[in-house]
Amino acid sequence: MDLEALFSICNAAVVPGWLLLAFAPRWRWTQRATTATAAALALVYLIQIVPTFGQGAGGFGSLQGTAQLFARPQVLLVGWIHYLVFDLFTGSWEVRDAARLGIPHWTVVPCLALTLLFGPIGLLAYLVLRAALRRRLDIDEAAAVETPAPPREAPSPRSR
Repeated sequence: MDLEALFSICNAAVVPGWLLLAFAPRWRWTQRATTATAAALALVYLIQIVPTFGQGAGGFGSLQGTAQLFARPQVLLVGWIHYLVFDLFTGSWEVRDAARLGIPHWTVVPCLALTLLFGPIGLLAYLVLRAALRRRLDIDEAAAVETPAPPREAPSPRSR
């Protein structure tokens, strides 16, 4: 398969997962679908990286070496698949973590968009949101625990 077609297929493969994360986060198949997509793309990554590993010029020791390495289309495709897999996995974790912590999903959706478009910025936005809301949630929970419930009135003899 030519690299351009594989690039298009991989890009299209992640779209359903991102849509599910944004619009159907609690559907029982959402996490399974995103995990399966990430795993399938990881397999494509493996198949594509094996024949290129250690061949050609460049490396990760310098910016120039990295540019030289990614000048090869197959290595560039492998790098792109790397981003697709880890961004989708990160978005999936954000949704799971937010649900576990009781963070409203509508507040996570902008973080998902940022994670899809700008990876680390989306993760940072989610972590900031998480810290801010957890602090607020912790304060709300602490206030609820510290505020004693009003005493119940004893039942009147007539209500027995």
